[in-house]
Amino acid sequence: MIWDRRNECLAREEIEQLQLERLQSTLNRVYRNVAFYKKRFDRLKIGPEEIQATKDLAQFPLTAKEDLRESYPYGMFALPLREVVRIHSSSGVTGKPTVTGYTKNDLHHWSQLTARVLAAGGVTKDDVVQITFKYGLFTGAFGLH
Repeated sequence: MIWDRRNECLAREEIEQLQLERLQSTLNRVYRNVAFYKKRFDRLKIGPEEIQATKDLAQFPLTAKEDLRESYPYGMFALPLREVVRIHSSSGVTGKPTVTGYTKNDLHHWSQLTARVLAAGGVTKDDVVQITFKYGLFTGAFGLH
């Protein structure tokens, strides 16, 4: 089954263009709004404008768990905290907790992605979905709400 025909049936070229546009948008946003990435990009003398194809991402630095810990709790957020409507955090068993913030838009996209997955599995509006495991600190299943 198809949940979102417009997005799920794009031609390969359209998918690649959409991926590139979203990647460019994300890199620009973090460069402007997250001090950690601005410093790192500047130190490496690379900028978001250098992404002309998704393969160009290979020249950009990866983010390590330690980077997240050093920026605890909200240093990696690319939007003002007032725009965050849900916060999830790891337990911090191996160090400082990892904090993730979600905006209304994030939650909308998350629910749409979950709907696509369920529809691909054959779930319809007439089915009942039962969540039979504990959530614990795993946030992935919250997309089912």
